[in-house]
Amino acid sequence: MSDSLSARLEAAVSALPVRYPGPGGAVAVVKDGEVLVRHTWGYANAERRLPFTPSSLFRMCSITKQFTCGVLLDLFQDPAELDGDVDDRLPQLDEPAPGALHLAHNQSGLRDYWAVAMLHGAPVEGFFGDREGRRVIDGTRTLQFQPGTSYSYVNQNFRLLSDILEDRTGRNFAELLQTSIFNPVGMERAILAAETRAMPDGTVGYEGTVESGFRPAVNNIWWTGDAGLGASLDDMIAWERFIDATRDDPDGLYNRLTTPVTFRDGEAAPYGFGLQRTSLFGRDVTMHGGALRGWRSHRLHVASERLSVVVMFNHMSPAQVAAGQILAAALGVPYEPDRTTQPPHELYGTFIERETGLSARIEPAPGGAKLRYLMVPEMLEGVSASRAETPSVQIVRQGDEIRMERPGENRVGILTACDETAGEDIEALEGVYRCEELDEAEVTIELAGGVVYGGFSGFLGNGRMEPLQRLARDVWVLPCPRALDHTAPGDWTLLFERDSSGVNTVKVGCWLARDLVYRRA
Repeated sequence: MSDSLSARLEAAVSALPVRYPGPGGAVAVVKDGEVLVRHTWGYANAERRLPFTPSSLFRMCSITKQFTCGVLLDLFQDPAELDGDVDDRLPQLDEPAPGALHLAHNQSGLRDYWAVAMLHGAPVEGFFGDREGRRVIDGTRTLQFQPGTSYSYVNQNFRLLSDILEDRTGRNFAELLQTSIFNPVGMERAILAAETRAMPDGTVGYEGTVESGFRPAVNNIWWTGDAGLGASLDDMIAWERFIDATRDDPDGLYNRLTTPVTFRDGEAAPYGFGLQRTSLFGRDVTMHGGALRGWRSHRLHVASERLSVVVMFNHMSPAQVAAGQILAAALGVPYEPDRTTQPPHELYGTFIERETGLSARIEPAPGGAKLRYLMVPEMLEGVSASRAETPSVQIVRQGDEIRMERPGENRVGILTACDETAGEDIEALEGVYRCEELDEAEVTIELAGGVVYGGFSGFLGNGRMEPLQRLARDVWVLPCPRALDHTAPGDWTLLFERDSSGVNTVKVGCWLARDLVYRRA
């Protein structure tokens, strides 16, 4: 390692605990198969004063997905063999089921079961195990889009795969991971840590901030192929070194996982076999993050540079941003590009996307605009007064409408401006509405002292009543600041529809679970 590279990495690594303060963390950099950085700091368990070490077990969460697909490819040369198994596990679906590859590539069209669980009234810290997960998935009646035509991140795609692999082999998924991945790779401490309440070595994930203080996060979910991996920093280093060691083998596991993926129409897809495919600093990158309340992790690999970065926090700082900063230091490039933008003033407003029924808000932000549509806001760069974009979305005004192109999802949405005038009869919104798609799950709308509140109920319980935020006439959002999964699925759009008798229907949705119709009980 050159002196300049060593100095850049030392500066970037030493800055992490300051930029992302919390109980503890870990970072690794692997180049040409050699470990350049293997560093941990702080505490895996602050109450018991257990230090964070390279052997501390960490909850890797959604990074599990690539390992699930690794088992799939190790056991089945052609995953299409399992298409019938997928169909069998969606007994109420009234249209053609997705195939196994649709699941592996997040092209299934299913709604995410962690998001749907909130509509069934799941308490954010309530128990959610195999029985509850199976009931949510079994209740699927319709898809958000036809399999293979678009992209949407869906956790149960990978839970279904791991369940099917167990049934096909007669072996539990922990054993399959061990024999297909952990043993060949040399991941000596890695396990399937399905129960999220605790890690076997005492490592704890924390919620909070320096200002509010950190407290152990409470989780009661059981995960499998979607997010159940428990691994140490040394285990992840072994994975990155295995990737480098097998780089020239066309049948090597990681080469199979990173083979190009397309949508049904032949367009390139940005996600496949549990891995995101993107470009950073002009290089092709495969990567994935993981998150649960109290845990954040990210790993990435740049094949052209034979370079890997792993970042793990047992608190809720953005590990993906930290990994990007470490990568920039390793490559010797600036992390933040220069930006010269104009404010896209013709774009601002509140809109409804016709296809999904979701709200989209475009607001002023430094250097451009902010789009509130997905789980978290997207920062847009203004190219002109009527256009703004990022690598993942382009927003263009066309007359009275906004055209929203999302190449990574292989779709185009049309945003129609909402009526933001006052004078809405909010008393007409009150009532209980039921969704046939979700086994009569309910949303209750009430006025409490003139303030509109809403809450979801279903077979998992009664969710919190939250104050609704009015966006426009008959367009409201129900905030979901905490959820079963690592973060909320995003604000729920509530689009009320009126006829001559009043409000009888409300369409409910977020990016992960769209276009669900509730009718007044």
